[in-house]
Amino acid sequence: MNTLFVRCWPLLLLFSSSLASAGGTWLQCGNVVDVEQGRIDGAATLIIEDGVIAEIRSGIQTPDQGIETIDLSHLTCLPGLMDMHTHLTSESSPSRYLDRFTENEADVALQSTEYARETLLAGFTTVRDLGDRFNASIALRDAINSGIIVGPRIYTSGKSLATTGGHADPTNSWRADLMGNPGPREGVLNGVAEAREAVRQRYKDGADLIKITATGGVLSVAKNGLNPQFTEDEIEAVIETAADYEMHVAAHAHGVEGMRRAILAGIHSIEHGTMMNDDIIALMIEHEVWYVPTISAGQFVAEKAEVDGFYPEVIRPKARLIGPLIQDTFSRAHAAGVKIAFGTDCGVCYHGDNAREFEFMVEAGMNEAEALRTATIHTAELLGIEQLAGTLETGKWADVIAVAGNPLESISTLNQIRFVMKEGQVF
Repeated sequence: MNTLFVRCWPLLLLFSSSLASAGGTWLQCGNVVDVEQGRIDGAATLIIEDGVIAEIRSGIQTPDQGIETIDLSHLTCLPGLMDMHTHLTSESSPSRYLDRFTENEADVALQSTEYARETLLAGFTTVRDLGDRFNASIALRDAINSGIIVGPRIYTSGKSLATTGGHADPTNSWRADLMGNPGPREGVLNGVAEAREAVRQRYKDGADLIKITATGGVLSVAKNGLNPQFTEDEIEAVIETAADYEMHVAAHAHGVEGMRRAILAGIHSIEHGTMMNDDIIALMIEHEVWYVPTISAGQFVAEKAEVDGFYPEVIRPKARLIGPLIQDTFSRAHAAGVKIAFGTDCGVCYHGDNAREFEFMVEAGMNEAEALRTATIHTAELLGIEQLAGTLETGKWADVIAVAGNPLESISTLNQIRFVMKEGQVF
């Protein structure tokens, strides 16, 4: 990245903020995507005031002198995209497993600011963060909301919940004298009472939602990536307690039995869902559970499993097995009518590459218009913010991105974002 740009970034943010607040901003869009109808509606002018879309006028309109105007007449405008599965406090690398012993909280926090910036500039104005270190994503969310740093709007679970030895047990594979006995405060629980305590601790920490690891995982240093890791009563206790605090619960799940337990307990979303069979698909539809596929992560881990030294040896067989299956699972779930919301697991794959997920979805049989809806309308519904986001409409947040070309004809155009606005601020 250009060093001058990095040094000037705070000034650019200040400048963009002042523009957005000085009498409003007019965006002159060459085309606008109606994501709900799946069509291009032609030229339009979006009038932005106080961070929301105050008015939409047909065609390219010119304001009175002195009103800030942004000429996007050569571009196609669409709503800001949303990613429902990210990890903004980390990113895969061959040193990732050593980093847990060498990085301090400040290191993690500072790195996360760059990952957040990359995500926003990739066109993703809203994300869920599903598992962090040191509660850094909570501080990151607050700093972004305060305008201190640049990044997407974040809904975060803080530390993921696990059972002892489970996928999100932070001490897996550690030497015995270092391992200790992490408990609910650290996100490790056993039994109903500790399940409730762990949720309440996340609430106390400032989390927006809860994430459990209902089965084993690919990247934890443990042999089994599919086994169920919570009992039914533990999952029920998590979900019931989360509901008391108006938080929904997302479940990392690869294996069938872990998914079954989570769905029957009332889970809000299944993440990955790799081994999903017809029975699980039927349960997902019956209970109206969201599916967040994360095909990008599956493709990434399968590729890196072939690179010597990138992952510990115990992980490579899991990555080879589970990674390539997610795209096929997505295809079957989509064909059956499961509710799908866009998610990448970036942090496993690289931040800023989020839009590659669209290409994998289209490869698997979803058309471009529906793929766009999964990252706009569907994600807004999952988060419960459909009155504020997901479409370009009067009264909604001024989250607007622009690309060259027509993403309904070529979804790959979303890999080249040309303009990003979040709540009226141009980034």
